[in-house]
Amino acid sequence: MASHNNNGEQYVEEHDHHGFPWSHVIGFILSLVLTAAAFWAMLVSGLSVNVAIGVSLVLAVLQVFVQLYMFMHIRESKSAIFQKGGIYFGLFVAFTVVFGSIFVMWYVLMNHTY
Repeated sequence: MASHNNNGEQYVEEHDHHGFPWSHVIGFILSLVLTAAAFWAMLVSGLSVNVAIGVSLVLAVLQVFVQLYMFMHIRESKSAIFQKGGIYFGLFVAFTVVFGSIFVMWYVLMNHTY
């Protein structure tokens, strides 16, 4: 892929596409382990519901980081700042939707007259 730098000179981004893709294999195995651990926590472990949900949420966050670093190659790109900005914006939108929905449901429940 050819790109231009600030001086207008053209350069080629080099990526190491030779050899066995060990990062993908490791990422796949980590994803399987995290998924199996979440299933275990929810179905087999006998943990209380609140603890199982907490464990599942922690494993989900770890899964996101595995996906970003092993498959999305967020650390290898020259445009990582734009990728990180997109991730931060996505997190902001997700938290706004989740906590906004919780707030609206709480507000309606507290102000509902019977």
